[in-house]
Amino acid sequence: MFLDHPAISATNSQTEPDRIERLNRVYGYAMSLADGDGCGSFVDKLTQLHDHKGTLIVFWHEAPSEAEKTYWARAWASKVGDGSGNVEHEY
Repeated sequence: MFLDHPAISATNSQTEPDRIERLNRVYGYAMSLADGDGCGSFVDKLTQLHDHKGTLIVFWHEAPSEAEKTYWARAWASKVGDGSGNVEHEY
């Protein structure tokens, strides 16, 4: 069991707590995609997820692969996410 999950935060989370719930769903979706691809190192690279006014910002310890970036793009664009392609990566 992995216990060192990334920090999850959102702009206006005090007045819009559903943003944190959405990030938790998106995190699970992206983790599932990575697991299905056998990408076990995926979770070890993450430091934080942040929803900034509808843009998902993913913070990494080290540079992600294109496949790892795609997991977030798919998750954020899905019905459990924001439904958009607004994803940024910081490392």
